[in-house]
Amino acid sequence: MTFETTERDGEPTVDVDTMVARAVAAQRAFAHWSEERVDALLGDIADCIAAHAAPLAVATVAETGLGNVADKTLKNRLASQHIFHLLRGRPGSGVLRVDERSGVAELAAPMGVIFGLVPRTHPVATFVFKVLIALKARNALIVSCHRAAQEVGNTTGELIAGVLQAHGAPPHVVQWIRRRSDRRTTEQFMQHPQVAFILATGGARMVRAAYSSGTPAIGVGPGNAPVWVCPDADPVVVADMVLASKPFDNGILCASEHNLVVDRAIEPAFVAALERAGALVLQPDEAEPFVAFAFEPDGHLHRSLHGQSAARIVRAAGLRHADASDARLLVVPAGLDQVAGPLGREKLAPVVSLFTVSGDTEAFAVCQQILANEGAGHTAIIHTADPARIDRFAREMPASRILVNAPGVQGTFGLTTGLTPSMTLGTGTFGGTSTTDAVSYTHLLNIKRVAYPTRQAA
Repeated sequence: MTFETTERDGEPTVDVDTMVARAVAAQRAFAHWSEERVDALLGDIADCIAAHAAPLAVATVAETGLGNVADKTLKNRLASQHIFHLLRGRPGSGVLRVDERSGVAELAAPMGVIFGLVPRTHPVATFVFKVLIALKARNALIVSCHRAAQEVGNTTGELIAGVLQAHGAPPHVVQWIRRRSDRRTTEQFMQHPQVAFILATGGARMVRAAYSSGTPAIGVGPGNAPVWVCPDADPVVVADMVLASKPFDNGILCASEHNLVVDRAIEPAFVAALERAGALVLQPDEAEPFVAFAFEPDGHLHRSLHGQSAARIVRAAGLRHADASDARLLVVPAGLDQVAGPLGREKLAPVVSLFTVSGDTEAFAVCQQILANEGAGHTAIIHTADPARIDRFAREMPASRILVNAPGVQGTFGLTTGLTPSMTLGTGTFGGTSTTDAVSYTHLLNIKRVAYPTRQAA
């Protein structure tokens, strides 16, 4: 589990060729492991990370400054044990399925060496998730953690290395870059001829680099989910869902609610329900100074506010409210003339905009504009009991996941819906990525199709 270094201008540098060569050799040795042996390994990796979920969460918050320990602990457990339970017993090699009618059999083959980018927002959860799905598909994995999560990435890697050693796995089937690497090193891995595939979870710049590297890749885009609260929605139920989802881990999950689009007929009751559930709804005269304080000139939320609690953001903004210390979510009402501005973009904090609309036509236009601003292809949410509204929303929204009467975070992770849980959510060509799927181990397989003559051909 070590990496080699060479000297360049007096500084240690990662030996990319050595790491990749070791991964190639390890993958070849690992490719023939039985399903039972692989599942036993993955189960112990999942249990190990879950057992250390809390201290890893503490270390993550301390190093990255993002999120909160309780939610990161839960997220680490879900990304390890919950993901493993879904992988266990499923075929990751050999025959996947046989269609007797068509005479076609599908066989799985590993891709080889996967290069995985791990973001600052969810370093432990994404690290273990990529390990589980890469090994399930009999691939080797090389991980590059975000510079601001390097130390907790090292700790996570060491824990996984211990489990690999205990199972007699090839020692370099999982490797990670153990020091902060530069963009040039990352590009060398991406462009290496023996790296088969890139699994890019991170900022837009890194995802673009992955797709332009010449190596096959799956990347993800930003989320900016519009949430249409229709006139027939139950305001209390929807408010409770929003407060269960958007503040989770201090709002840094891209699948959470970013923009509430509320029908005028239900807006007063919904605002009251938000306040009862723990949200602080700004007054009209507070919204403008808050926007001036909270957003960069390019329209994005200040990085210093990413992943901070609502109470801390309220204090930093100088907003004086008696109940600010108990606030779990900051709601910023805005006019429709502000949809194209900062409030209509992704907000990686427990901050959500609220746009009031009159009727379905206006609601559709606002939701589409929000996705056009940022987050096209990711997620859109609707709260209604009207099948016609749901059908039209699903057809017209350029989003890969359409949640119906579900909270964003829990719904996209499959906790309250039937969606496949994943830490890497594709946005399709809507968002400039190669798939709309929730990425799993099946995306890291080469699938062979063995075709026999059919009766018609004979």
